[in-house]
Amino acid sequence: MIPRAVRHLAAGLAVSAAMFASAQQPAPAAPTPPPPPAFAAPNLSDAGVRGIASSCAICHGTQGRPVAGSSVAALAGRPQQEIVDIMKAFKDGKREATIMHQIAKGYSDAEIAAIAGYFSRQPR
Repeated sequence: MIPRAVRHLAAGLAVSAAMFASAQQPAPAAPTPPPPPAFAAPNLSDAGVRGIASSCAICHGTQGRPVAGSSVAALAGRPQQEIVDIMKAFKDGKREATIMHQIAKGYSDAEIAAIAGYFSRQPR
C-alpha cells in the first residue's frame, strides 16, 4: 500500500503538471468583432421622400420655397434633372458650398433623384 503522503504528493504533482501545461498553451485569440450594421435601404415611398425633403426646409424653406429675400436657392418647381445635376455636383465636390457638399454625400443617387422629383412637382 502506498503511504498517504506519497499519494498526496503524486496528486499535487499531477495538478501542478496540468497547470504548467495549460500555462504553456497560447492564449485563445480574441473573438472577431461583429461587422458594423448595414444601413437600411432608403425609403423611397411618397412618405419617405417627403420625410427626406423636409430636412431641406431649414435652408430652402417649406416645400422648397425659401423666405422672401433669402440668398438660398428655391427648389420648388425647378426641373428635376437640374436639381439632380446640382446635387451630384455638390456630392462630387465639383460645386462649392458651405454645407451642401457634405449633405449631398449622404444621399444615394436614387434618393437624389427622388428628392429632385419631389421638389420639381412643388408649385413655385
